[in-house]
Amino acid sequence: MYTQEMLESIKKVEATRAERLANVKAGIHPRRMTAEEKVQVKMENHPDYIASQFAELAIGPNKGEKVPLELAEILQGNPRVNPKDIDLSKIDYDVDVLVIGGGGSGSAAAIMAHENGANVMIVTKLRHGDANTMMAEGGIQAADKPNDSPAQHYLDVMGGGHFKNVPELVKKLVNDAPICIKWLNDLGVMFDKEADGTMVTTHGGGTSRKRMHACKDYSGAEIMRVLRDEVQNRQIPVVDFTSAIEIIKDEKGRAAGAVLLNMETQEIKIARAKTVVIATGGAGRMHYQGFPTSNHYGATADGLVLAYRAGAPLLYAYTLQYHPTGAAYPSQIFGALVTEKVRSIGAQLVNKDGEPFMYSLETRDICASGVIRECKRGNGVDTFNGGQGVWLDSPMIDMIHGEGTIEKRIPAMLRMYLKYGIDMRKQPILIYPTLHYQNGGIKIGVNGMSEVENLFVAGEAVGGIHGENRLMGNSLLDIIVFGRNAGVNAAAAAKAVTPGKKLNLNHVKSFMKEMKEAGIKTDVVSPKLLPRYTHGNPVFDEPNAKLMK
Repeated sequence: MYTQEMLESIKKVEATRAERLANVKAGIHPRRMTAEEKVQVKMENHPDYIASQFAELAIGPNKGEKVPLELAEILQGNPRVNPKDIDLSKIDYDVDVLVIGGGGSGSAAAIMAHENGANVMIVTKLRHGDANTMMAEGGIQAADKPNDSPAQHYLDVMGGGHFKNVPELVKKLVNDAPICIKWLNDLGVMFDKEADGTMVTTHGGGTSRKRMHACKDYSGAEIMRVLRDEVQNRQIPVVDFTSAIEIIKDEKGRAAGAVLLNMETQEIKIARAKTVVIATGGAGRMHYQGFPTSNHYGATADGLVLAYRAGAPLLYAYTLQYHPTGAAYPSQIFGALVTEKVRSIGAQLVNKDGEPFMYSLETRDICASGVIRECKRGNGVDTFNGGQGVWLDSPMIDMIHGEGTIEKRIPAMLRMYLKYGIDMRKQPILIYPTLHYQNGGIKIGVNGMSEVENLFVAGEAVGGIHGENRLMGNSLLDIIVFGRNAGVNAAAAAKAVTPGKKLNLNHVKSFMKEMKEAGIKTDVVSPKLLPRYTHGNPVFDEPNAKLMK
């Protein structure tokens, strides 16, 4: 499958492998960057620092702040419906807790809201479980071993996020982590374990202890399987192929439901609720700066739009995570995630000449910046359409840990490449950063509530937990910690709510007025809901054009 040029480069990788392998076995690794070097490599290479790719918001709670161009466009886009055309007196669904999003955080929230006595419903624009949770591979962090502690985990998280994290949220994340691992294990998640039942744990980039719990390299799929089953076992209703397109409020300004759009029939439905949980996930399918993405099809930042129009401020919306190892070749899997676990169990980053150019387990932003820099220096391998990548020397894994390790520890990754004639046990693989995670999101308190009363948020839609960079394994952790947290607190808040006398969309009217006063004229309609891969072909654009009218 590799080109002749790539095969020539592989010969150079193989020529340096024996020396590199001997160094690794002797505990000798490429030098880690100093703090000053990390700042420099980020400033010069990371996409978050390209000023021309950001715009200043002209309206809304974060007016005056800069966000990616593509996000600014949808945050300041036209609503999908005109409030005057919506009859809020006709209620189609009436529940205590409405959960918007059917991934890991939404499912965890629904389970715990139900556990705490709430009448709860999930609404999701695709199918239950179609989410980034399903695609997470490497594992979930928790300090539950004798040589570790939540305090040590806390320091790693804060350092990885460049100390921009909200301390109270990080404290909640690390202290609840062991509880959440036990909860998942008790529900039936099949974590990797030793013969005596001890959970297998490994390192991730930026971790000082081995605290990564995994289910081979399909950890997210296994967690999502169990959560979905638990939702079904509890008979929690799930309305799928239905998107929330506006938050509804009551006369006190509290979140009180949502306007829903059936994605198949285009029917508008009204859901009334005492509390609402936004669990809509990330934004990879916005393809910021033209990057490929590892995200699932529905990751279009919908929750940020809903919350922003409702008056909830965002936090750190300017920062995204570009995972350092996305598949750079072959083109059929361009941007697909090559889990950090591949590096954590021994694969090494090397350039076209087989030279290790950086420590392979730097934090993700530093690692991504280093890969981009190496390609800029002309040390990358040409891939397709002018693209480049560097090698991830995967055969080192079996050489370090013994034959069969790749097949045992990262079977999904092995299968993905074998489909295209590449055996990562014998040949290295080409990688380049891929748009992976939305570091920023909606601002919340420790109870999971946004600054709009009774509007809770969980999962990747939250901002502040990870600061400006997330460590491996903390996303699967935060969807469980803050999903459970949102469910418990949304259920408690719902018990204290006397339903408002009149539902309204006055905040949407106010937002439209603010757009007009700011002179914003746009054809963009938001939330985006689904990506558009039509390349301007009017035949394919027509259905979406109808939807946007």
